[in-house]
Amino acid sequence: MVQAFSTWLHGTRLSWAVAGGFPWIWPLCETLHFMGLALLVGIVGVFDLRILGMAKGLPVGPIQRLMPWAILGFSINLVTGSLFFAGDPFQYIHNVAFGFKLLFIGLAGVNVIVFYVTGLYRHVDGIGPGHDAPLAAKVAAAASLFLWVGVMYWGRMLPFIGNAF
Repeated sequence: MVQAFSTWLHGTRLSWAVAGGFPWIWPLCETLHFMGLALLVGIVGVFDLRILGMAKGLPVGPIQRLMPWAILGFSINLVTGSLFFAGDPFQYIHNVAFGFKLLFIGLAGVNVIVFYVTGLYRHVDGIGPGHDAPLAAKVAAAASLFLWVGVMYWGRMLPFIGNAF
C-alpha cells in the first residue's frame, strides 16, 4: 500500500515541482523546515529544561504560553516534511532513519497528548520562580527532550543511513 501510494505520488505535478521542476522549492522548504524546527525545539526545549529544574528563577506559566509558537513550528515542519516526501517518496520509504524519525515524532505526540489529557499542564502552569515541578511532569519533560533530540538525530541521519540519498 505504501509502495502504491508512493508510486502515485511520484507521478504527480507536486512531486515534479519539488524534485526540481522549480529549483527554488527545495531550498525554500529546507529553510522553512529549519525555522520551524527552531521554533518547535527552542520553545519545547526551554520549557522541558525549566520543568527539569534548570533556570529555576523563571516561572513556568509564561514559557508555557509560548506553546502556540511551538505548534506553528511543528505545522511548518509537517508541511515542508510532506513536501520533501512528495519530491521523491522512494528515497524515504525504504530508509530506516525515516522510519525511526516518524516513530520518534509519533512518540513525542503521544507524550504531549498524555501531558495534556492527564492535566499535568495545569499542575505546572502555576509553578513560580524557585519551585520544582511534580515528578510526573519531570518524566514527561525528560521524555520530550529525548524524543525531540531523537527526531533531529534521525532526520539528520537520513542521507547517511539506508543509502537513500
